[in-house]
Amino acid sequence: MSGLLENLSHIAKQLGFAYAVSCYTDSPAPDTYLVFTPLTDSFEIFADNTPGIEIEEARISLFTKTNYLALRDQITKALISARLVITGRSYIGYEDDTGYHHYSIDIADYSPTIF
Repeated sequence: MSGLLENLSHIAKQLGFAYAVSCYTDSPAPDTYLVFTPLTDSFEIFADNTPGIEIEEARISLFTKTNYLALRDQITKALISARLVITGRSYIGYEDDTGYHHYSIDIADYSPTIF
């Protein structure tokens, strides 16, 4: 899954977002940050028992104390430009205890295998 996470890290840096993989632990947390969570890494498509395509999936969790809609659109455009497949987008909710809006974007990357 390192290829997809490296790609996501590059996108986050380009957009100027703080980010972490699995859990954001820097304190104090910025007003907006991303968390990347690996979901799956599989060989779904194959012929003659030989993997032909590797599928990596991850979730991007956007946490922001500002309006999430413009940030969602900015991230979506960057993902599409990077030729990543967006498989789902969802507003998770407002977290009263932290003051963050939580929005998730699920993505997939399909890469030919080299075996």
